[in-house]
Amino acid sequence: MDTDFHRLPELFAQLGLPDDEAAIRSFIASHAPLAGDVHIADAPFWTAAQSRLLRESLRDDADWAQVVDRLDVALRCS
Repeated sequence: MDTDFHRLPELFAQLGLPDDEAAIRSFIASHAPLAGDVHIADAPFWTAAQSRLLRESLRDDADWAQVVDRLDVALRCS
């Protein structure tokens, strides 16, 4: 069984965003809180490609899904 999982910096890099800790904190702070009725992939701050990656990761329950869920929670709780 594959127990590897991705971390937020890897997701940010995959999304083409700065992936250091300070940049991730800044991103979350500047985009939170995400409204409860907005799906993470539909948030207005993503590019079309970023939105597609997030949507497909969750739809396919890909290995990125867990970290996308973590980002979703961070954006709603901050």
